[in-house]
Amino acid sequence: MTTATANAPALSTTSRQLWARSRGPLLALLLLTVSGIVLAALQSGEQHGRLDPRSADRSGSRALARLLASHGVSTHVVTSAEEAAAAAGPDTTLLVTDPDVLTPSQLAGLHAATAHTPGRTVLLAPGATALQTFAPSVQPSSAAGNTTLRPGCSLPDARRAGNALLGGLRYTTPDDGAERCYLSDGKPTLVQLPAPASGRDTVLLGAPDLLYNQHLAAHGNASLALQLLGPYKHLVWYLPSVSDPSSAEDDRRSLFDLIPSSWLWALLQLAFAACLAAVWRARRLGPLVHERLPVTVPAAETTEGHARLYEQSHARDRAADVLRSATRDRLAPLIGVPPTHAHTPDTLLPPLQAHLASAPETGADLRALLFGPAPADDRALVQLADHLDALESSIVSQERHAPREHPDR
Repeated sequence: MTTATANAPALSTTSRQLWARSRGPLLALLLLTVSGIVLAALQSGEQHGRLDPRSADRSGSRALARLLASHGVSTHVVTSAEEAAAAAGPDTTLLVTDPDVLTPSQLAGLHAATAHTPGRTVLLAPGATALQTFAPSVQPSSAAGNTTLRPGCSLPDARRAGNALLGGLRYTTPDDGAERCYLSDGKPTLVQLPAPASGRDTVLLGAPDLLYNQHLAAHGNASLALQLLGPYKHLVWYLPSVSDPSSAEDDRRSLFDLIPSSWLWALLQLAFAACLAAVWRARRLGPLVHERLPVTVPAAETTEGHARLYEQSHARDRAADVLRSATRDRLAPLIGVPPTHAHTPDTLLPPLQAHLASAPETGADLRALLFGPAPADDRALVQLADHLDALESSIVSQERHAPREHPDR
């Protein structure tokens, strides 16, 4: 092995090199810090969702909550089935904004807690499961678009409110005492079921749009909402959620239930930082630069290194393929075969046999020698190499002593 005589530049750590090495981690740390600040700022304010009486968004219901408060009705917001069952005592109105989110066990528990107390239960767009618990005699029908509808019934609350924005699910019931209001294609979108002996009636609304801030001031929406939700001085506003622990079918809790919510945000930030780091490390660094090797390795040493690697891994098949392929590449131009067909037996072997017709025997069949199976052991591999060398020497010697034709002058 020979060592390059050129003097390699001494490596020295400079401030520019330090910056080039550390700017990636520093940038990732900066982005992680900024994302944490942004997430903290978003969480610091009051963020509420659809039909939330604390939300001033278009789909919130703060305007209705303030309207009820001006008429002496207090609104108590709950987010779990247990809180709703405990708060819905006598002389209260219970509003369930999304009953279809509740499990059958939650619905049964909520109904059992309120069935024997006077008051009112209002369900917004209840489906078949909720109706089976709270109103077994009512069946849901196909949904209709929201539009301004006339009361069309004798319910005092609806007659005083007049036209209102309703639609959504429509209902059918054989109960003669039920009030069917705001018909859409002959089916009611508001159903009021009479109160049993306990004194708690049930109101079904096919769509909640009239309770939104953006629609409350239109037509008789505010009047209808006030009369449906304000017959008693206390209103329990239940916002069901799939994250309610009581929504589980049993008492088992998953691993994610045991992780605090703050840790979930931290994991989100770490995932974001990991993605940024992956993008940073995967970027292209520019075109390849040709550099002079510090040492020069002779070809013989490279060949010997490959041979030792084949020997260590017992890759006799790979070594035999390399020997045969190299021999075919060198023999093809000597016998007039194009290089592209040097590895095709039907093209290479006939002219090779013709050249060897008057040559000494090589000691092996040509097809088995050049295209045969892998040697069984190291001894067979050495014999293969000797036979290939003898074959190539024979062709080279024949070409060297072949008479050359001279063109006529």
